[in-house]
Amino acid sequence: MAQDHIWAPLAEGQPTHHREPGQMIYLQDTEAAQFYYILTGTVKCFISSPDGDERTLALHHGGELIGEASFFDRQPRVSSAVAVTPCELISVNRQHLEAVFARRPDLAISMLEYLARTVRLLSGHVDSAFLQADKRIARHLLALEPDAGGLLHCTREEIGSSVGVSRVTVSRVLGDFDRRGWVETGYKSLKLRNRQAIADFLTEGVG
Repeated sequence: MAQDHIWAPLAEGQPTHHREPGQMIYLQDTEAAQFYYILTGTVKCFISSPDGDERTLALHHGGELIGEASFFDRQPRVSSAVAVTPCELISVNRQHLEAVFARRPDLAISMLEYLARTVRLLSGHVDSAFLQADKRIARHLLALEPDAGGLLHCTREEIGSSVGVSRVTVSRVLGDFDRRGWVETGYKSLKLRNRQAIADFLTEGVG
C-alpha cells in the first residue's frame, strides 16, 4: 500500500486529489509550484515537441513522486503528466515540504537519492538515442518496475513511444526476445524470464 511507503508523511493532513484516465495533472512549460505523491493509480509522464509529437518518458505508480525535478530547480516543467488509470494524488508545495522535513529530516536524504535516480533515468533516455532499436527496447524493459507477480504492465504502443520506435518494431523485437526465452509476452503485459541475458545483450560490443 502506498500509505506504508517512505513518502507517507507527505500525505499527512493533506487533501487527496482525484484524476480520471486522460485527465492532465500538469503541463509542460508551466510553473512547478508543487510536485505530486501518487497514492494509487498509474501516471504517464511525456514530452511534446513543437510539431505535436509526443514521447513517453516513464510510467509512474502508487508510492512514486512526479514533477519533483522542476519543483526543486524552480524552472518550468520539462514534461507533462496525465492519468492512465484512476489516480489519487497528494499535491506537495514548498511550505508543506519544509514542514515535513522539519519533522522528518531523514526524508531530505531520501529525497536527494530519489532525485539522483530521476537524473539517471533522464540520462538513460539521452544515452538510448544512440542505441539500435532492439537495444533501446532491452534497456527500457530492464528499467521498468514489475508488479508483485513479476509482470511488467505496458503495451507495445507505450514501449514504442518511450524509446522512439514503431509498434511494429516493438512487436518484432519482443517476438525475437520471446523466441530466445528472454521474455514471456501477454496481453498488455510481459514478464522478463532472463534479465541477465537481456543485460548481456545490451552490453554486447561495449568496451
